Amino acid sequence: MKGLKIIRKEKNLNQQKVAIDLNISREALSHYENGKREPSLDMLIKMSDYFNVSIDFLIKGEEFKKR
Repeated sequence: MKGLKIIRKEKNLNQQKVAIDLNISREALSHYENGKREPSLDMLIKMSDYFNVSIDFLIKGEEFKKR
């Protein structure tokens, strides 16, 4: 989840604030950011809506590119 940490920092949000807003623990968010745990599809959708970015961006750190 390369993009999750990138977008959180770009928006100047700390892990605790995001975790509270997404109704998860700060530890869970940290695990998502560090690749120790993978979020469910529902959580990916919530994060995508919360940060107003694509799921592709959250996972890869870049938007989908057509080939």
